[in-house]
Order: sequence, then structure tokens, then C-alpha cells
Amino acid sequence: MPFAHLNTGKIYYAESGQTGLPIIFVHGSGANHLAWGLQLRALGKIARAIAIDLPGHGRSDPPGRTTVDAYRDDVLGLLDALRFERAVIVGHSLGGAIAQSFALTYPDRVAGLGLVGTGARLRVLPAILDGVLHDFENTMDLVVDYSYTPDLDATMHARALAEFRACLPQVTHGDFSACNNFDIIPRVSEIRAPTLVVCGREDRLTPVKYSEFLASKIAGARLVVIEDAGHSVMIEQAEAFNRALVEFVSNLSL
Repeated sequence: MPFAHLNTGKIYYAESGQTGLPIIFVHGSGANHLAWGLQLRALGKIARAIAIDLPGHGRSDPPGRTTVDAYRDDVLGLLDALRFERAVIVGHSLGGAIAQSFALTYPDRVAGLGLVGTGARLRVLPAILDGVLHDFENTMDLVVDYSYTPDLDATMHARALAEFRACLPQVTHGDFSACNNFDIIPRVSEIRAPTLVVCGREDRLTPVKYSEFLASKIAGARLVVIEDAGHSVMIEQAEAFNRALVEFVSNLSL
């Protein structure tokens, strides 16, 4: 199993493809690298695609972090460990916040940016933020309900719920706290990396207006709104999502 050895511990990653532009996929709160399984196969055909488990998630060493900036520096450590001078950073939700912070702090290390179901500010519903520590089981059920469209089939619902519940409550709470304290609205226009912004039309956690704001503030950004998808757009509508991402990455260079 591949691990990157950082000063702060081991980071697990799954990869597909051996040549081309490195792409680092960063998952959202309480999730893990499996969120990007359908993207690894598609992007591995044109690039070196890598999906990570953030610290405290999946197979990576604990502890989880409680700030976006701390996770951002773990991503930097990963690039250094894998000897990537530059990479495309694709992040979902919390991962999108990490990607934005990375682009602002380490612009020379970013070949492109994929911001998926995220925003320049990420306030978390009190029912979720408080419920994680006090009623974890039912709160994760609520998170799944908000993360997908209402017609999610029972098998996918059960799988999503199991993956969220596999993360320790304290780690998930740290993730949501990191989101809740994230706000780069005054600085988002400073991002200079080529950027693709993607959102599901029915996203209830980070509504389309969040993505519209990002696309309006980041020079040259392309906005793709995908129909019949909620917050987990890369899972619900993988074909449309992958098509947009492949096209974006194909036009980038080292």
C-alpha cells in the first residue's frame, strides 16, 4: 500500500496512471480517498491521479486537523514527499477550501485548481456541527441526506453512511470546525491558477451561488453546473463530472 512519509506522519494515497501531470484529489469532511474512485480511473488515462486520505481519515495516521491551513500544509508535505514540483489540486467541500488556501499560500506549486461543491466561506449548519459530538449516528444520516439528491438509491445511501460513520466523531467534528472557520472572501480574487469550478444543481450544503461567486472572482475560471446532482456531484454524475475535468486537465501543462 502506498504511503507518503511526512514529518507529521504517514499519508495514504491511491493512484492511477504513471505519467503526465500530477493531480491530487482531496476529499471533504469525514470522508476518505474512496470519494474519488470514479475519477482515478478516468484521469489516470491522461495524468498521474492521486487520491489521498487526509490525516486521521481512512488509512492515514492520526490525528485529524482542526484548521484548513493545517490540512493545506499536509498537502504541501505530500507534494514534497512525492517530489512533485507542481500539481493540479482538486478538492471537494473541505477539500476545496484546502485547495483554495493552497493556491493562495503556495501559488508556484499549483498547475491548476478544481473546486468542487465548495465556497470561499463555508458555514456549517449548527445541527451538523453540534450533532457530530452529541448524536453522531443520526447526524451522519443527516449529512448523507444533505450530500445527495433525494432519489439516492438505498445501496448507495448505505455505502455513503458507512463511509461517514467510519471516521471518528472527533475527526469529523474537527473537519466541520475547520470549514466553519474558513473565510477567504476578501482574498479569493488573488487566486491566479487556472481554475475549474463544479457544482451540482441541487447542492444543499454549498449551493450553486457559492460556485458562481468563486467563478466570478477568480480570473479566467470556468463554471460547470451539473444537473441532477447534489453536493457529491463527482459520485452522482461521474460521467459528466469526469468529462469536464478531463477537458480542463487536458488543456493544462507543467
